This record gives sequence, structure tokens and C-alpha cells, in this order.
Amino acid sequence: MAATKKKRGPNGITFGMISVILMITVIVLILTLIKVYLSNQIYYESKKVNKIQREVNALRAQNKRLKEQVEALRFKQNVLDSIAVESEVDE
Repeated sequence: MAATKKKRGPNGITFGMISVILMITVIVLILTLIKVYLSNQIYYESKKVNKIQREVNALRAQNKRLKEQVEALRFKQNVLDSIAVESEVDE
């Protein structure tokens, strides 16, 4: 009975394990940085969009108010014209 002995390598951390760990770490770091960058860009773009939306809403409200003022002035002008026409007819 000849027992064959298996040769074992040294137990511990090998260069291959270190290189795999470093590659995985670099990949995770790159993906994390990309995610942070995109999140920041989305945040700043959404701030711009919100600012523009507030300006649009303010301009729409101002436009509505100005249209009402124009309509009131037209009505006033029409009333004054009709009064002037009536007074000319009475003279």
C-alpha cells in the first residue's frame, strides 16, 4: 500500500487573490463614482427645471392678470365711447 502524498501549496493569500480583489474593488469604485456623478447631474438639472417651472407659472399668472386688466380697459373704453356718442346725439 503505497500512500501517495498530495503536495499542498502554502496556505494564505496569493498574488492571484490580491489581483482579483483589487480588480473587483476598482470595478465597484468606478460604478459607484458613475452613480454619484449621474445622481448629482440629475439633481442639478431638476433644480434648473423646477426654477424654470416656477418662472413659467409666475409668468402665466402675470399674463392672466394682464389680460384681465386689458379686458377691463377695453370695457371702460367701450363704455366711455358709448357715453360720448350718446352725449353727441343729445346735443
